[in-house]
Amino acid sequence: MNTIESFEGIARHARKLSKFVVAGATALVFAGTALAQARIPVVAAENFYGDVVKQLGGGHVDVTSILSNPDQDPHLFEASPKTARALQHASLVVYNGADYDPWMDKLLAATKTEKRTTIVAASLVGKKSGDNPHLWYDPATMPAVARAVGASLVTADPPHKADYDANLAKFLDSLKPIDNKVAALRQRYKGVPVTATEPVFGYMADAIGFEMRNPRFQLAVINDTEPSASDIAAFERDLRNKRVRVLIYNSQATGALSKRMLKLAQSSGVPRVSVTETQPAGKTFQQWMLGQLEALAVALESKGQ
Repeated sequence: MNTIESFEGIARHARKLSKFVVAGATALVFAGTALAQARIPVVAAENFYGDVVKQLGGGHVDVTSILSNPDQDPHLFEASPKTARALQHASLVVYNGADYDPWMDKLLAATKTEKRTTIVAASLVGKKSGDNPHLWYDPATMPAVARAVGASLVTADPPHKADYDANLAKFLDSLKPIDNKVAALRQRYKGVPVTATEPVFGYMADAIGFEMRNPRFQLAVINDTEPSASDIAAFERDLRNKRVRVLIYNSQATGALSKRMLKLAQSSGVPRVSVTETQPAGKTFQQWMLGQLEALAVALESKGQ
């Protein structure tokens, strides 16, 4: 075989090989697309609900969380066309309700589809408009949400039922350290007076058994209205005279009046505990809750010293 024939053979072999490569690459593309399509598209209004879906769904879900910036005031959020598009394609939607995310109802109404399942946390725990909407701080909320999400995933994807059931059991078990911490704080600090700039931590404070002072001030702040002069004066007296053990504040929404109370608490030696409305990046829901409870325990122990 001469040199020319050798090159022609190599060329023929190369052409065959290229066809196999193209065919293989095409097959991989289709396989990847099929895998992506097989994942259940989920939209969560808040990232802590999105995190729960991820923990339960694992690699079988594709989750988009709308409110996910821990530095953003959730009350100032405005929905975008991108949000509407995500909802249009979602098979499962999870949101808070109780007027915390009222834009969700409008978006869902504008993007109607028969193939979508909706889970509203407020409905699961019997809360309605006018109630404290920060439901994720209620220890009863996430187990209820997780069970509803687990059931929805099984309905949408029966072949992976064993995975969803196992992940649900694991998730519920992972909440036990939070419940144990709440119980320990309740045993030691039930009836202890505390105060807050907003009722963000309200349900957890109730679970611990605190005596929560200045509720009218907190409601005025969360409703974006000015507290009365008498309510402001009462709050300041509590701080100045150290009638409260700690001041709990929402670090995502510190207006002028809240900053004023924080400064007064600092000068009066009242410990301050930061809580947030959205889950910090790089943390799970469980880590977030437990971290805040541990910070609260430290503050209660310090007594401002």
